[in-house]
Amino acid sequence: MTVLVLIEHDRGSLNPASLEALTAARAIDPQIEALTLGAAADGLAGELAANGAAVVHQVHADLLSDYGPEAWGEATAQAVRALKPDAVLACGTERGNEVMAQAAARLDLPMVANCIEFVPGDTWTITRVRWGGSLLEQCTLSATTKLVTVAHHAFEATPSQAAGTVAPLPMTLDPALARTVVADRVERAAGVTLATAPLVVGGGRAVGSAEAFAPLEELAARLGGVVGCSRAVTNNGWRNHTDQVGQTGTRIAPDLYIACGISGAIQHWVGAMASKKILAINTDPEANMVAKADYAVIGDLHKVVPAITAEIIRRRG
Repeated sequence: MTVLVLIEHDRGSLNPASLEALTAARAIDPQIEALTLGAAADGLAGELAANGAAVVHQVHADLLSDYGPEAWGEATAQAVRALKPDAVLACGTERGNEVMAQAAARLDLPMVANCIEFVPGDTWTITRVRWGGSLLEQCTLSATTKLVTVAHHAFEATPSQAAGTVAPLPMTLDPALARTVVADRVERAAGVTLATAPLVVGGGRAVGSAEAFAPLEELAARLGGVVGCSRAVTNNGWRNHTDQVGQTGTRIAPDLYIACGISGAIQHWVGAMASKKILAINTDPEANMVAKADYAVIGDLHKVVPAITAEIIRRRG
């Protein structure tokens, strides 16, 4: 069986989520191959080999110098036609799902998104996440080439050295595909990202204002983490959407998530449920986040958060 993994990157910077997809692919078949789009991704071959890619197929085209869903989708579709893999996997990030949906439409094949378990065969039996994580659905997939995305954080990326033979894959893309491309970016500060941070301090509506996030920022900085927020916070304009944790934001998997003044609606929980441990700080002992948390402090976040920071400072001298 040939399993091809679509590698997600941003101008040559690998999205660690793709390593999860490589790990998931190795559970289907130990011999896997990778597909990179754009010359900027050529430098990833060594890392992909260290994570199990026996062959790295590299596609070069001017339209792939930056991300565009149509160009990436068409390139993936052409790669499937040329390589004829039994299955193609990508990670179920926003970009991964978008590209695979584009490829599926162009190939006239079904695509199953956000999968957590596979039973391969002529027809695959698949378990996937539905309804924002509140439902697990078991389905079957029958197609000449199975197109699936792996639920983000469903697999822990593990290395497995392979040859990583580089194989250029020539193709021609229609210039009209350039009509959908990245037009602007909001750059986060250098360092860990929300999706990969080992610790996240999240703030909800109860924080009260953009300025009131300062104590959360200080606590996160003291612990080497980053600050996230709920959808209510971004709706109020207190923080950028890039900080949002949830179904329509970023899915996180830190060692510790400190949820401050967050009720824990299902949409937010979907983004936070992969956290190893959760500490909830809330005045409402019946809040969903408190009920789901491993630890809880029932109190005013405006008093509790500064107190935690002060204790960290005291213990560190």
